[in-house]
Amino acid sequence: MIKRVLIANRGAIAVRICRTLKTMGITSVAVYADADRNSLHRLAADEAYPLGAGRAGETYLNQDKLFEIIESAQIDAIHPGYGFLSENPEFVERCEQKGISFIGPTPNQMRDFGLKHAARALAEANAIPLLQGSGLLASLDDALSSAKQVGYPIMLKSTAGGGGIGMQVCQNEDELKQAFDSVKRLSANNFSNDGVFIEKYIAQARHIEVQVFGDGKGKAIALGERDCSAQRRHQKVLEETPAPGIPDDVRKRLHETAVRLVEAVNYRNAGTVEFIYDAQKHDFWFLEVNTRLQVEHGVTEQVYGVDLVEWMLKLAGNSLPDLAELKIGVAKGWALQARVYAEDPHKQFQPSAGLITHVAFPDVINNQLRIDHWIEAGIEVSPFFDPMLAKVIVHKESREEALKALDEALSETKIEGIETNLFYLRAILATEIFQQGAMFTRFLNDFSISPFTIDVLSGGTLSTVQDYPGRIGYWNVGVPPSGPFDMRSFRLGNRLLGNSDEAAALEITLNGPSLRFNSPTYIVLSGAKIQASLDKQHLAMDEVISIDAGQTLILGKVSEGARSYLSISGGIQGTPYLGSRSTFTLGQFGGHGGRALRAGDVLHLDSAANSQIKPALPSLPYTFAAPLENDPLNLRVIYGPHGAPDFFTEDDIRKFFAADWEVHYNSSRTGVRLIGPKPEWARESGGEAGMHPSNIHDNAYAIGAIDFTGDMPVILGPDGPSLGGFVCPATVIHADLWKLGQLKAGDKLRFVPVAIETASAIAKDQEQAIASLSSESKFYSALTIKSILKQSPILKTLEATESNEQVAYRPSGDRYLLIEYGPLKLDIRLRFRVHALMLWLEKNTLNGILELTPGIRSLQVHYDALTLPLPELMTHLEKAESELENIDDLCLPSRTVHLPISWDDPACQLAVDKYVQSVRKDAPWCPNNIEFIRRINGLDSVDDVKRIFFDATYVVMGLGDVYLGAPVATPLDPRHRLVTTKYNPARTWTAENSVGIGGSYLCIYGMEGPGGYQFVGRTLQMWNRFHQTEAFEQPWLLRFFDQIKFYEVGADELTEIRQDFPQGRYPIRVEEGSFKLSDYEHYLAENSEDIQTFTTKREAAFDEELARWQASGLINFSSDTADTNQDEAKLDLPSDMTAVESTVAGNIWKTHVLEGSSVQEGDVVMTLESMKMEIDVYAPCSGVVYQIRRQEGQQVHAGQDLIIIQETLS
Repeated sequence: MIKRVLIANRGAIAVRICRTLKTMGITSVAVYADADRNSLHRLAADEAYPLGAGRAGETYLNQDKLFEIIESAQIDAIHPGYGFLSENPEFVERCEQKGISFIGPTPNQMRDFGLKHAARALAEANAIPLLQGSGLLASLDDALSSAKQVGYPIMLKSTAGGGGIGMQVCQNEDELKQAFDSVKRLSANNFSNDGVFIEKYIAQARHIEVQVFGDGKGKAIALGERDCSAQRRHQKVLEETPAPGIPDDVRKRLHETAVRLVEAVNYRNAGTVEFIYDAQKHDFWFLEVNTRLQVEHGVTEQVYGVDLVEWMLKLAGNSLPDLAELKIGVAKGWALQARVYAEDPHKQFQPSAGLITHVAFPDVINNQLRIDHWIEAGIEVSPFFDPMLAKVIVHKESREEALKALDEALSETKIEGIETNLFYLRAILATEIFQQGAMFTRFLNDFSISPFTIDVLSGGTLSTVQDYPGRIGYWNVGVPPSGPFDMRSFRLGNRLLGNSDEAAALEITLNGPSLRFNSPTYIVLSGAKIQASLDKQHLAMDEVISIDAGQTLILGKVSEGARSYLSISGGIQGTPYLGSRSTFTLGQFGGHGGRALRAGDVLHLDSAANSQIKPALPSLPYTFAAPLENDPLNLRVIYGPHGAPDFFTEDDIRKFFAADWEVHYNSSRTGVRLIGPKPEWARESGGEAGMHPSNIHDNAYAIGAIDFTGDMPVILGPDGPSLGGFVCPATVIHADLWKLGQLKAGDKLRFVPVAIETASAIAKDQEQAIASLSSESKFYSALTIKSILKQSPILKTLEATESNEQVAYRPSGDRYLLIEYGPLKLDIRLRFRVHALMLWLEKNTLNGILELTPGIRSLQVHYDALTLPLPELMTHLEKAESELENIDDLCLPSRTVHLPISWDDPACQLAVDKYVQSVRKDAPWCPNNIEFIRRINGLDSVDDVKRIFFDATYVVMGLGDVYLGAPVATPLDPRHRLVTTKYNPARTWTAENSVGIGGSYLCIYGMEGPGGYQFVGRTLQMWNRFHQTEAFEQPWLLRFFDQIKFYEVGADELTEIRQDFPQGRYPIRVEEGSFKLSDYEHYLAENSEDIQTFTTKREAAFDEELARWQASGLINFSSDTADTNQDEAKLDLPSDMTAVESTVAGNIWKTHVLEGSSVQEGDVVMTLESMKMEIDVYAPCSGVVYQIRRQEGQQVHAGQDLIIIQETLS
């Protein structure tokens, strides 16, 4: 009896076999190559074993590896599926020698039929009609001689394998010479057999095959025939049963002929006899026998109502009834199958490997719609294996109904991230030839399509898909809005085309892409001026341009700003992620593949756009043309949420508004870093929130907030973090946010304060101007610095009562309001109060409130000021305070979540090394963050740090610090609170899921990006882009008030965990529970003496460290850029010397050559870090490196000489 079956295959067939094994109650055992680690066949199986890395020969064809697994997993039987080892007699013999049942034919039957030249001889012996051909060919000379006898055209075929691999039509002797070695090599690589033979080629033939099943005792039956004539490159694309247009008597002869042939060898199990069919003469000739289950077996199963895999298993287990007793009956209805491949039909069926970002299939309908596949979002399609992704099978009463049903199913099938043949399949179905059932094997040879797509020939520096307004509604879990950085230019481009406001377009940074359009459309270039040509003809900005199919658009350098936009009629298509098509590159989602464009990508357009959308105007009015008009640029801001005298001195605020700030090279969509005066600060430190006076207890940020990360301000951009612990003295108004997108390194700007009412008027004016494509008003009054200093950044304060804490309302721009409770301290009671307000607002909804984001002691309300004026919002919030009840007895759900951590992980050390090299060399927390934590907390050793860390239970106070569900948490027991300061300035790079401590808080970084917490290690994912698992009911893992406990694992073990956890293969322990405030406060009271002792010792160590910093000057960081030597004179070089110049302002990350090295023109000689991107610098000529002018870690400006090359004569 068969109890455990190993499936020696992958992909859709392995999943399909698992399905039958489950139904039969048999344990399924899968194997998988590293490239298939996340394939659904691994997840569908009861058990799965790895085959290691490599191609088919090193994995699925590696018999030694397979037999090791067979022995260790105690396998009873093997199902080979199709391809790979399914027709390898030596493998079957090894199975038999070890007492393992092979679910398929005998070795001799495989040799009789599996080698096609031998099958021809067997067919001839049994009076089966044959085309003229040859035996097995020993050499090219033999092939040329046989081809001459048979007559061209001929088909050169591999004697082993199938699937269209190893087949080549040769029209003449030259083509045969060219194909011979290639076909032999393909055959050897795919089937471990390089034998080939020749057969006469019939150009107008149909490919008909008969499904057979033999009992191994001399009896066999036929289960109808299938038409497989729709082929490209001899690979079947569409199959159906019954075959259309075949007379019943011919159909009967086909079946009888197939049965006669396989009964002659006492054939065992499932197989297919294939014929070439002449539709004109209604005649047929034997082609080959496939001694295995066919890819297209599903259409036969649908019309006959059988499970061929079940038959195969029962026959192997000696439990299949006599064939005559199976009561098959007659075929019912019509079944069609479409093979969905990872390929681009428009590029000669070029394979399309890569990450699948979205998968959607129509709902399966019992016996009417069946889909066999192995994919889901998040799977990486490997170039190592067959490109088939899925088989879409429909079953209807008539062919006409089946054709319609298949087209509908394909239209509802969505696979994104890579290219597929879905459009091609639908185009075939729509042809008159296919509709009439008049297909022949060559009819697709000249069939071409014109897809509604754009081919990306080169991606440019940073070209991303964005939409407006971006991703709204997820700020509370750390998902930024993304969207266009310069939303004004973006919207104007769409408006000019007549697109909807939310249509997706391209944002282009520094240098643009090259694009080939495969269908006619219209475009608009907006934003910063960009070099642009269409088939070498110069293009103007801000006007509607007609594009013809086949034209190439080349976009070059961006000037007079930082970002340009390419809008296209109907917008760029794609399935929204969390409600938006915008690309968030750090989070790796949205847009195209969650990343910037690169060569080989394909963008999809709206097929109906040109007929539905009409441009609003031929070009944009001149009044909109210049993106930025001032030098320095005036950025209008709202004073607050933090100001003087609580955080800054009055003199700090004066300097802030009076200064001409310079844009730092390390600016990006996350934020614009600024160089300017350092604050004197109104306090010595942030206390529990951190050592630096800029540190505060984490609160939500606003887009456009000017965030002092230490002494260096950053204006938060559309990809910035939602939660953080730094003060913000002002926030850019909503109507001026677009200007941030056009700032580049070296630009100067000045902050101009305005009133909230003025900001709302400006925003309203801007909306009207975009809608009507008319001029904006230019004159709005600003506030004076003197008037700013007289007013508080706090809009209103509600004083504390006996039952309620003090409430402060702090505006953060004209679209965000920060509501703070109580004094500046870490108090979980205040977090409960914040939560109570959030619950009240969620229950008592108000139109215009967009997002609610809690912090440690605050709640930020994001609102639409044009829908919900601030006074109306304030009235609603004050009503909430009057209705909120005492929170002492508030009890909240609180799970305990156990997480693994790799202590002091190598990824953390890499981030420290990068920081020392490119940001700050004298940071007191470097080179070892854990040692710094020990010192600042007055502990005896780093082992004490580790002990306290693992003893602690961390309660989640907020999500999104930094990004994507990243928790900010604090130990419930104050004796476990290790207090540190944050990096000043922040890091530019942090590995995903690094774990750090800042102030009294712990953070797990949700994704790769900037950061400031002191590292202790790394853990598993906080965010799951693609999968819902037991742990991930939504993309984020944790919830407010969850409690985290850590346990230690090694770095290598964590690597394995991180691979398995998103797929649901690594279970974590989660314990349900609750958190009651009164119980917690009682615990604190009982342990108050011990808590005070610990806190006093910690504060003393903290004060000592702070004093050392102040004495040494390390408390402040100077963003001095003098080492760029911007005024150095250009070298007067000899004629044989060439300078390699910096293309951007930035920092030298890597130098790839040494003085004396030989270089070729185009070699990468340096890599710069600028705008948080790594930008390669290329040698402009060939020669020898004469001098390296700038060293790693140094800052450079655009045009600065980096390397001198002495040219060599060619």
